[in-house]
Amino acid sequence: MAAPQDVHVRICNQEIVKFDLEVKALIQDIRDCSGPLSALTELNTKVKEKFQQLRHRIQELEQSAKEQDKESEKQVLLQEVENHKKQMLRKTTKESLAQTSSSITESLMGISRMMSQQVQQSEEAMQTLANSSRTILDANEEFKSMSGTIQLGRKLITKYNRRELTDKLLIFLALALFLATVLYIIKKRLFPFL
Repeated sequence: MAAPQDVHVRICNQEIVKFDLEVKALIQDIRDCSGPLSALTELNTKVKEKFQQLRHRIQELEQSAKEQDKESEKQVLLQEVENHKKQMLRKTTKESLAQTSSSITESLMGISRMMSQQVQQSEEAMQTLANSSRTILDANEEFKSMSGTIQLGRKLITKYNRRELTDKLLIFLALALFLATVLYIIKKRLFPFL
């Protein structure tokens, strides 16, 4: 029958392997993550939790190794603890890379948001320019229409001025004819012998 200490060591080793695999899977998920920043942050938090659990189990295994009665078993377990610590150190580097990746992604998303705002402002400016251009074109068309109306008015005024001159001339001629007729009648009545 295995001693309780051996069972505890085996359980610690199994949990360390389990946490190690879970950390590897989470790091792979972080690499593959193309989703929003919240998903990346959540994965990063899970990696930190698994690292804490992994550290705790390694410390338990180290404590169990120190409590071993046989020096050979103690040395074997301490060597395992060192191996796990070395692996964890390499994974900590991966965790820091994941954290750096997370911060870079956050920065890129911030830049993306700023670019989106700039694009939106540019679209609004373009819309304003388009509206202004439309207003200017409408004003130009109205000006052309008014210009045509003014030209027509000028022609009509010129025509009426000519007509007025013609009418004055006709009135003058009619008046002269009338006066000539009146003078002729007066002359015939007063001086019939002439």
